[in-house]
Amino acid sequence: MEEKKLYPFRFCKLVDEYCWGSDEFKLADLGYRDSLVREGWLAGNALSELMDTYLDRVVGDNVYNFWGRQFPVQVKHIRVKGKMPLRVHPDAETAVQRYDFLGREKLWYVLRAGADARLLIGFRRDTDASEVFSKCSDGSIDSLLGSVTPVAGDFYHIRPGVPHAAFGDVEILEVSESSPLDFCLCSWGQDVSPEEFDSSLSLEEALDFINYKAWEAPEKPAAREGEVVRKLIDIPEFTVSRIQLTDPLHIYSERFDSFILYSCLRGEASVQLEVLGQTARFPFSAGETLLVPAECPEFYLVPTDRDTIILETTVAPRTEEDSYLKP
Repeated sequence: MEEKKLYPFRFCKLVDEYCWGSDEFKLADLGYRDSLVREGWLAGNALSELMDTYLDRVVGDNVYNFWGRQFPVQVKHIRVKGKMPLRVHPDAETAVQRYDFLGREKLWYVLRAGADARLLIGFRRDTDASEVFSKCSDGSIDSLLGSVTPVAGDFYHIRPGVPHAAFGDVEILEVSESSPLDFCLCSWGQDVSPEEFDSSLSLEEALDFINYKAWEAPEKPAAREGEVVRKLIDIPEFTVSRIQLTDPLHIYSERFDSFILYSCLRGEASVQLEVLGQTARFPFSAGETLLVPAECPEFYLVPTDRDTIILETTVAPRTEEDSYLKP
């Protein structure tokens, strides 16, 4: 009997509510948060189960050779209506050696921002562990942090060791490595939910990997007129591009040797591919993320709304193997 082929997946909602807002996981393989397939013959299966069963058919040979059964990225929609706790994440070496997890490189893409929205990222000036500890403890650390006023479409690479938070009325799409390693530096006097932070991931534990240098917002080239694809971040852990989808795109995913994630920011689209001689359509709309497995080597990305914007996430080839993560 012919083996069934994998198909593009949408996932069920997975939302954590907090006093400051909420995290909605669009795609996660974290153990304590594991996305479930929404439709098709694999409906109800968790992403971790897909990885355990179908391995490189989901992520591609190169990704599997490096990361093994760990799906390497996660996507979540952050809604802030108050003061998000200040957090920081470690680099890959610290994460693996101390906690048996991946690092937590992040991209923050601003979906919407109210008049009072602020992003706190890094420090206004050089500082040190003693000053940061004191100001985090008494809740005055915001006076030391860099502050930007976000607008929809802004994006920021949040590097390891850089403290960050969001205030006011703002929505963010976060693409990051698959890791729960956010350390709580300051909660601004609010209760800290154990669903959000492991109690061991504390200020004291983070002091030796925080980057105490002044943070400067990187220069971003202006978008060009008629630009269809704009690369936002290209690091070894993942690549994210913004697509202004006005016409169908013929995608040859085999050239990536990777899965592809499509997160729809506005409008709607569908992935169309040939299945048993017929065209199968897999629609997704604003607020949804679609995982196209590496086993789908060729397809069309088709807009079904004339004002459609999508974030595309892939993982570039790595030459070395991660023998620690690969079983």
